[in-house]
Amino acid sequence: MKSKQTKHLLGIPLIFLMLSMGLQDRKSELFVLGDSISEHYGKYLEGYLKEDFSFDRKRDDLGLPKSAGIMRGSNGGDSRSALAYLTERYKDSSFSPDVLLLNCGLHDIKVNPKDGTYQVNSEDYKRNLEAVLALIKDKNVQLVWVRTTAVVDSIHNPPRRKDSFQRHAADVIAYNKIADSLMHEANIPVIDLYTFTRNIGGEISYVDHVHYNDKVRELQAAYIAGSLRSICGKSKK
Repeated sequence: MKSKQTKHLLGIPLIFLMLSMGLQDRKSELFVLGDSISEHYGKYLEGYLKEDFSFDRKRDDLGLPKSAGIMRGSNGGDSRSALAYLTERYKDSSFSPDVLLLNCGLHDIKVNPKDGTYQVNSEDYKRNLEAVLALIKDKNVQLVWVRTTAVVDSIHNPPRRKDSFQRHAADVIAYNKIADSLMHEANIPVIDLYTFTRNIGGEISYVDHVHYNDKVRELQAAYIAGSLRSICGKSKK
C-alpha cells in the first residue's frame, strides 16, 4: 500500500503537466496601434490569428484625456499621437499585451498645401519613435514594427485635391528609412508591408488617394499574420 507521501510525490508530475498544458493553450495578447491601413486589414488579421492570438486595438472608449494630443477613434494617427496614447495606456497596469503591432507614418508626412509644413517633421518623427522605444524598453512586450505603405503622387495629389493636404512618395521612403534604422538598432522585428503591398497591388489596387481595395487588405492581413507567427514562434507545422 502506497504511503500518503508517495501518492503526493506521484501527483507532482501531473500538476506540472497540467500547468504546462495551460501555458501552451494560452493565447498571446496582440494589441494593434496603427493608422487607417491597419483598421482596414484588422478585421481580416483578427480572423487569421484567432487560433494563436487574442486581438485588440486602439478604441475610443477609454476616457483618455483629450489634452494629451491623442487622435480620437480607433486610428492611431501620427507618431506624436501614438506616443501620447501609449504613454497614457501604460499608466494602467492592466494594459500589458504580449505583442504590440505598431505603425505610424502616413499622418506624419501630411503636408499643408498653404505653407508646406509637415504634420510631424522628420526630426520630430525620429524623436517620437525614440521615445516610444524608451517607453517600452522595460515593459514585458514584444514590439513589432510595420513599415508605412506607399503613396503614388499622381493618385494622391491630383489637381482636384490641390487645396487638401498632400503626401509624397519620397517622404514615405525617407520616414521608413528613419524607422528602419531605429528598429534595427533596437533589435525590433520589422514587417515590410511597404514592399509587400507594392509587389501585389500596383496603382489599380487603390480605392482612393491612399487606401486599398478589400482583396489587398486581406492579403496584407495574411502576410502580417504569417510574419507574426514566425516572429512569435507560432509558425504552423
